[in-house]
Amino acid sequence: MNPLNYAILKFVTKTDEACADCVMDALKDQYGHFKAFKKHSIINALMTAEANGLLEESRFDLDSNEELRVYYRAHEEGAATINRYIKD
Repeated sequence: MNPLNYAILKFVTKTDEACADCVMDALKDQYGHFKAFKKHSIINALMTAEANGLLEESRFDLDSNEELRVYYRAHEEGAATINRYIKD
């Protein structure tokens, strides 16, 4: 099993775009018991990957609770880098 941050990055490379809620839904069965499996930690991991050039923001909206959701996608170069270093 990969570390949680690796799993987040790999998930984003396998989908058109994802927000923290999407990541949590997709990874909860495998990683739900991890201490760091909290929304703020996942948002932090996504933002860090974006700041490091691996992901980019694709859009944003408000959820049903009027909370901001930022969606990220792995551009071609970012996906290639992630896939080069993190194997399935």
